[in-house]
Amino acid sequence: MDEKSREPSQKSLKALDFLNLFLSDVRDGVGPYLAIFLKASENWHPADIGIAMSASTVATVIAQTPAGGLVDRLRQKRMLIVAGATLVSIGCIVIALLPSFPVVIGGQILIGLAAAVFPPAIAAISLGLVGHNKFDRRVGRNEAFNHGGNVLAAVLAGVAGHFITRKGIFFLVAAMAGASAVAVSRIREKEIDHELARGAAAEDEDTPEKEGHQVSGFMQLFSDRRILLFCLAVILFHFANAAMLPLVGQRLSEGKATGATLYMSACIIVAQLVMIPSASLAGRLAHTARKPVFLLAFAVLPIRGVLYTLTDNPYFLVSVQILDGVAGGIFGVLSVLMVADLTKGTGRFNITQGALNTAIGIGAGLSNLIAGFVVEKAGYNTAFLGLAAIAAVATVIFWMLVPETKGSHKAQSLVSSES
Repeated sequence: MDEKSREPSQKSLKALDFLNLFLSDVRDGVGPYLAIFLKASENWHPADIGIAMSASTVATVIAQTPAGGLVDRLRQKRMLIVAGATLVSIGCIVIALLPSFPVVIGGQILIGLAAAVFPPAIAAISLGLVGHNKFDRRVGRNEAFNHGGNVLAAVLAGVAGHFITRKGIFFLVAAMAGASAVAVSRIREKEIDHELARGAAAEDEDTPEKEGHQVSGFMQLFSDRRILLFCLAVILFHFANAAMLPLVGQRLSEGKATGATLYMSACIIVAQLVMIPSASLAGRLAHTARKPVFLLAFAVLPIRGVLYTLTDNPYFLVSVQILDGVAGGIFGVLSVLMVADLTKGTGRFNITQGALNTAIGIGAGLSNLIAGFVVEKAGYNTAFLGLAAIAAVATVIFWMLVPETKGSHKAQSLVSSES
């Protein structure tokens, strides 16, 4: 079937919607709620919390690129998501029941391994269902449902953590993991074009890309300067971004026996509500050009870091999360689209996406680890200002060095044919 004429069934598309809805809070485990739980309920030190928060991202860094390669190679993409959801359930339950240092680290590692599978598997299934021509709007829709699921999870987590027990958050994530496994099983396997899903030509499409060398070598792909510069910008973006919300959560929980979980839920709900229209609009605007839309996500991050230093007022801190919503909604859509642009026709979409997510994991892991020690030595404001400075550097690198990728594969093909 020609890529432009792909028409997957409504059953598969709706199942993909529900997969993104339920998998929303599963992809990152309990996330910033873990910081509140460990500080408010278990009296952990900030440095130890930083280590625990980093454990999952370290595991993700190690597993991300191999996971992307696995998604490229295997046709059992739906089963990979089921396996990942199972690991998240196990990790959350053991942390809730046995919150000792080694158990928490072990549970976080399981969650980190699962997190390596979800983004490339979902992107691959989406691309395999709809093709490149409809991929931008499909990714925007995926992210909109993802953020809607995060709002639902945050509301339930806030209620459970405040009125029942903070441990209820862990069981909530485990339940959503089970629901995501049911949703992915309802996507029709026969409607997924697995060649298209890895960025190669469609299985039954007769194109020049299918003649001879269809799949590019991995090292050949990463000799592309555009991909390397994009990964550098992404590392710095997430170095600046990842620790901000957990630090806000720790600041909100200082000296408060109750209320911190509700404030954290409010932070997440505000950001996720903004991310829903932000992601949907980004998918539509990116149909013309990628870079101007993505640059906005980079630009608001240093502003957000500075604003966190102005006051400890919880209502102000929650309102700043509007900026997180703008940046997060755009990033979730544009990062996938730019990788798809840069790898179209190579057959290496998912392993490249895995490598990009490795870059994200490196940035996020360093962010949580270093920020925890900075807070312990110099306080929250110093940590926020340091993260804002890194965000400013990331913005300049993206603006000055990363090129527009919309249609870039066509230019690359012309250069290759002329040479």
